[in-house]
Amino acid sequence: MEENHLTNTSGALARAIGQLSLLPQPSISVKKQETSAVADTSNETNIISIPPSGLIDTSAAISILIDTLVDLPTNPPSLYVDLEGIYLSRLGSISILQLFVAPTNETYLLDVHILGDKVFSTPGTNGSTFKTILESASIPKVFFDVRNDSDALFSHFNIKLAGVVDLQLMELATRTSRKKFVNGLSKCIERDLLSTYSEKQGMKNTKEAGLKLFAPERGGSYDVFNVRPLPNEIRLYCL
Repeated sequence: MEENHLTNTSGALARAIGQLSLLPQPSISVKKQETSAVADTSNETNIISIPPSGLIDTSAAISILIDTLVDLPTNPPSLYVDLEGIYLSRLGSISILQLFVAPTNETYLLDVHILGDKVFSTPGTNGSTFKTILESASIPKVFFDVRNDSDALFSHFNIKLAGVVDLQLMELATRTSRKKFVNGLSKCIERDLLSTYSEKQGMKNTKEAGLKLFAPERGGSYDVFNVRPLPNEIRLYCL
């Protein structure tokens, strides 16, 4: 489980599953702004932006985000989810929820540490919430090793996940070699992701920079996930 935690991010999730579903490469879609989590750039388009905290940390921004998640394609899945936190489980806490939306190629970081239940209970204009999306059996959500994420979501926010696609199990089921053990995400990326050496090295360097800040064995602390503004190394790690 430790190996999985070190590399389990929503952006890497979508890149790893790209060979199965032919998804585009994710990019950092949220736009830099100085103060506001939401910017209305036209009469038709609302853009969710990065406030000083580095995360989406207002109910208004959550509501706008929910509206963008309605009626997305389900085959292949549109939503890729990951969590970061302090000893992520029923015994720990959730700090950040990472969400990659494949059709729009956008990645969002939701501040669970600051907003708490509002991340999951704030409705969009049609009444949907992130909780109803996570609990919907008809909306597939891709995770990599969902066990700790499910445990934490249920224990802290009474969220009963449904419609889960676990990429770790998909890799195991389609693997042609030995199937005695499941692989961590880093190994899946190494073996299955079609990318150049420099691309893989850049991804590895980004993960290492974040690891040094939060891994206790590297002199870091999981508490860094609750630091605001979010350190840029941790923001890039999450993306």
